[in-house]
Amino acid sequence: HVARAMFTGRGTVRVSEALQALLGRRVLLSRKLSSRVSLKDAQTVELPTQGTVYGWVKSVRKQKDVVFIDLNDGSSSQSLQIVAASTEFPNMVKTLTQGCSLMARGSLMESSHPGQKVEMKVAELRILGRCDPQAYPFKSRKRHGPDYTRQFPHLRARTKVFSSLLRIRNTATMAIHQFLQERGFVQVHTPVITSCDCEGAGDLFRVTPARESSEEFFGCKAYLTVSGQLHAETIACAMTSTYTFGPTFRAEKSHTRRHLSEFHMLEVETVTAEDGLPNLLQLIEELYKHVLDTVLGRSGDDVKLFHDHITAPEVKISVLNSLEKPFQHITYTDAVEVLKQAQEKTGFQFKPEWGLDFMSEHEQYLVDHCGNLPLFVTDFPAVIKPFYARAAEENHDTVSSVDLLVPLVGEVVGGTLREERLEVMENKLDRLNMLEPYQWYLDLRRFGTIPHGGFGFGFERFLQAILGVENIRDVIPFPRFLGSCEM
Repeated sequence: HVARAMFTGRGTVRVSEALQALLGRRVLLSRKLSSRVSLKDAQTVELPTQGTVYGWVKSVRKQKDVVFIDLNDGSSSQSLQIVAASTEFPNMVKTLTQGCSLMARGSLMESSHPGQKVEMKVAELRILGRCDPQAYPFKSRKRHGPDYTRQFPHLRARTKVFSSLLRIRNTATMAIHQFLQERGFVQVHTPVITSCDCEGAGDLFRVTPARESSEEFFGCKAYLTVSGQLHAETIACAMTSTYTFGPTFRAEKSHTRRHLSEFHMLEVETVTAEDGLPNLLQLIEELYKHVLDTVLGRSGDDVKLFHDHITAPEVKISVLNSLEKPFQHITYTDAVEVLKQAQEKTGFQFKPEWGLDFMSEHEQYLVDHCGNLPLFVTDFPAVIKPFYARAAEENHDTVSSVDLLVPLVGEVVGGTLREERLEVMENKLDRLNMLEPYQWYLDLRRFGTIPHGGFGFGFERFLQAILGVENIRDVIPFPRFLGSCEM
């Protein structure tokens, strides 16, 4: 039936519906053939039912006639209580410890315990991998701080907090793709190795062969990318709207809670036509709110763990306000005036001056000043923005640019309209002595130039903001930073 619909177009149902139905039947069949149940599905399955679960033991409580085992497989923040009769598994009960991997088969049924919906009365129990509780770094029913768990990057996914973080990352990633795909954006995989310094800051990692050579491997100096923006821009100038989402690298010698040497950036590029900067701001706000709303909806239990037990109470209020209230707006020039007026009262470490970039203390003050809501700061001085930023029509000392500042972390998004005028861009590159290596960039202006713009969305900083996590190293699985590259 699906084949007829595809090749003749005369099917009684649409192809997509037929395929979905077929796939649905295959999933149903596979579930009938296998009784394996994830712990996430166990919370919603029709009870009572028979099932098999796999996971790692979080805790063991041994009584005279019965053993209670908390099992988790990473699919949910909720563990499953396994109830086993001591007399049926006497040898296993003696050696069962926290950290063991386990297979349990039995009856899933409603639990009488008020803190859980379902439990399993086990008929078969098998230890798949043993664990020495003395050597295992995480102890049952003990809260381990992030500084401690960070020492075990290969094991910290076993902790409740970090497994929640990983599920939230997954949900946020899928929400980003969903938002952009539904709006016709084309994903492009931009290179990790590049000859471009997109930001022009020079904080790059050189790429060279491990074996020394007198010749450049690529025929030119090559670096780990600091941004996929320039490459994505070339695609947007042919496909209208595109994005790339992947790792980027900065060789900044910084130890702050907001900096990593490797992190993930969403880079969005789109033709703006006559809409200009307002169009870009609307896209950023809609994206931010969509991802936040999706995370709260689909990973609510995991977010609740952070908001209730990890972060300050005001973080939850701030997050809900970010979703429900419109983002605030201020120009860079007005923001500097606000900071100057507050200088005497606050005693900023770094004195605010027009023409200088904002420091973290400035960003946080501005967010607080504007109601502790996400804040768009626009129209920055040209001297502190990259060479490709479009000069403002009214004031050529400024460029059509935006930073999105949010509570707790400051800047999460930075974007600009791109300078699409050939002569203006040519003059810029000439002044910067970059004319020769960027002829390809000028070609985008020579051959059918079009108004366009884009932004970079810091994924880890976004997670910091919505979860209230103090250190960015605790929202990424394997943090790389100055002095540390474990594994």
